[in-house]
Amino acid sequence: MAFPEKGRARADILRELHERKANDIDWRGGRAPVFVFKAEDEVDRMGREAFVEYFAENALGATSAFPSVRGLEQEVIAMALDLFHAPPGAAGFMSTGGSESILLAVQTCRKFERDRRGQPRHHGNIVASETLHPAFDKAASLMDLEIRRVPVRADLRADVAALEAAIDTDTILLVGSAPNFPYGMIDPIAELSEIALRHRVWLHVDACVGGYLAPFARRLGRPVPEFDFSLPGVRSISADLHKYGFCPKPASTVLYRSAADAAFQPFDFSGWPSGRFITGTVVGTRPAGGVAAAWAVLQHLGAEGYLRIAEQLLGGIDRYRRELGAIPGLFVVGEPDLAIVAYGSHDLDAFAIATQMAQRGWQPGLLRRPRAVHRMMSMLHIDSMAPYLDDLRWAVSELRARPPAPAQPIEARY
Repeated sequence: MAFPEKGRARADILRELHERKANDIDWRGGRAPVFVFKAEDEVDRMGREAFVEYFAENALGATSAFPSVRGLEQEVIAMALDLFHAPPGAAGFMSTGGSESILLAVQTCRKFERDRRGQPRHHGNIVASETLHPAFDKAASLMDLEIRRVPVRADLRADVAALEAAIDTDTILLVGSAPNFPYGMIDPIAELSEIALRHRVWLHVDACVGGYLAPFARRLGRPVPEFDFSLPGVRSISADLHKYGFCPKPASTVLYRSAADAAFQPFDFSGWPSGRFITGTVVGTRPAGGVAAAWAVLQHLGAEGYLRIAEQLLGGIDRYRRELGAIPGLFVVGEPDLAIVAYGSHDLDAFAIATQMAQRGWQPGLLRRPRAVHRMMSMLHIDSMAPYLDDLRWAVSELRARPPAPAQPIEARY
């Protein structure tokens, strides 16, 4: 497309944008396995209106031009620290998403370790389960760090003994997930906390997926393991507001047990004509709308609202898992703790099932080990559960009614 010589009418542009979305996945109908998260229509409206209120403001100017944005951000962080049982003196930052929060935590740990060791070029290694999110590999690639991924146990949970055995004198970071993305299981963070204290290694908890759901699941009496600052070995936590905080994108948090640790995160530079340049995040310009919307949604729902949504969501997922188990040959992978559910088959190729479901308009999320269909569920998936299960029963029936054939090559991209 060439740069346009003349402008177009607003209505014409909006009509084309609407038409261009015609072939996108129907995420409102729950047909995307991930990417969009919903609680309630009123929560969506609250987030949208608050975002628009700060549509033009830039969070980069929060410490100068826009003190209201700074105040909102500080209050979001304070609420997050309270939710995750942080001790007095804890600190944190908002970011644009889980990958940035993870990158910031890794960078902060590396700076801390270089300072502690007195080795400004020290690189070191990260130890974690093989279920660790690839954002850590992205961070390690940018910072020239080694990642040691340790296989899970037979029950698909993190192998604590193997993780401890992988630690050496160059280990700068131990990571646990709450939960991990492939299987939806929370690592044994309490045991990792003990290992971290014993070896004097920084422990980061990646709660980007479940951080804003797990505390309310625990309050509902569900057997969700401890994962936060209540465990003394946990030094930092990443948790996404735009997932199970149900806030508009982009909004995530990275939190530290102490302000002294958090002080290693900001970038501070003054060697240019304009003077001092300091930012707390990787990106410079950030939409202040994401900050305002997160603050608004947290205030709008409160603990009472999050408990209500968690009860509805997790109750719906319980029904979903029961229905999956009632389809002959299907099984739920492992024992997921929260809202990620993957299912496989004892006698059919799960990728063939996914191909059949794709023909009915359901975008498949996939696992390779074991081969399974993967979904990260919100209320969108609960509301669309009946048609999904109907199509799943059809897919299984179709595959059993004909000779087996190789599954079509499909790939889930996240």
